[in-house]
Amino acid sequence: MTTAQATLEAPARSTRPGGKAPYLHQIDLFRLVTFACVILIHVVGATNFAQDVGANAVETPLHFTREAFFALTGFVLVFQNRRREFTAGDFWRRRLPLVATPYLAWSMFFWAYSLVTGAQQPGSLEASMRLLLKDLVTGGAWYHLYFLLVTMQVYLLFPLLMKLLRATAGKHGWLLLGSGLLQVGVTLFMTYQPLGVSYETITHLYATIVPYQFYTLFGAVVAMHFETVHAWAGRHRLLLGGALVAVLAGTEWYYLRTVHNGTFPQVASDPFQPYLIPWFLTVIAAIYAFSTWWAARRREGSRGARLVSWAANRSFSVFLVHPLALALLGPVIPHVAERFGAPWLSVIIYVATIALTITMVEVLRRLPGSRALTGRPRLRRPAKAAA
Repeated sequence: MTTAQATLEAPARSTRPGGKAPYLHQIDLFRLVTFACVILIHVVGATNFAQDVGANAVETPLHFTREAFFALTGFVLVFQNRRREFTAGDFWRRRLPLVATPYLAWSMFFWAYSLVTGAQQPGSLEASMRLLLKDLVTGGAWYHLYFLLVTMQVYLLFPLLMKLLRATAGKHGWLLLGSGLLQVGVTLFMTYQPLGVSYETITHLYATIVPYQFYTLFGAVVAMHFETVHAWAGRHRLLLGGALVAVLAGTEWYYLRTVHNGTFPQVASDPFQPYLIPWFLTVIAAIYAFSTWWAARRREGSRGARLVSWAANRSFSVFLVHPLALALLGPVIPHVAERFGAPWLSVIIYVATIALTITMVEVLRRLPGSRALTGRPRLRRPAKAAA
């Protein structure tokens, strides 16, 4: 059996009853790697000065996470529905509450948290309520909640996306090309905004699907051609690994060159810099290729398989909770920095953030409001066997 054949066999995908799409174990690892990088970039940002050249050099490639998540969202939705009919109403009833409920719960929590901690001081009850309404509309209650707001936009548009993909069968390459050109235009607009366009206008775009439309469509098109793309990735893992190293080197060189020419490091590493687009596509493809390598060798019931499955089950919960864990660790950061310094500060806080987040998730998963707080059903103790 060739490597390409092995990646398409049972170790990488499990059949499911009821005509459902097969379960892809590689997606669990893809999700796990990406979420680990999400926490890392937030920790690096919280433990270093905003204009630190080295810290921004680390953050620059880690910005791929938001694009990877929207590519994954488009992929999963299309893969699950590409061979079955559904109505928009049924789809929205099933999908939207899974994200909308945690979004509302955490937006209100962080709104209240900001008022209690003094991060926001609107001055009156009316101003506080206006702030809450603004946070709900813009995803601004905390820095990670825009992702949920954009995800809901993807869900709302998904029925139209499926119609588009079916109507353009055989022309998906042209569809991606047009979307890619639009993506370049959007990133240029956001990075080099024309005169008369305020920065506030640009920041509002962050919480819309516009800057992520290409990556969502990219994942959707891959799902429509899954068997072909999956086999190609299996045959070209070394090529993708080499491309990952080469493009990463080029990305870091361009970032450092931009900083050397006088651009602030935080601006040079902005996630919507056009020069990052090739890196985003390369790292998404490379992580998927690595994930298929693992999935093809995965043994059901092994320690590694159980760990990845356990972590993937909690990945969305970890995403929701980790900013709170990092905020609670905030007062500790100066003391750790004084004793250990960089880069150990970031390493220690990263490990501590993961540990505290998992602890909080395990507690929240056992509370009655688990779905709202973690996006997952409540964990219940197994019933005791009868004597």
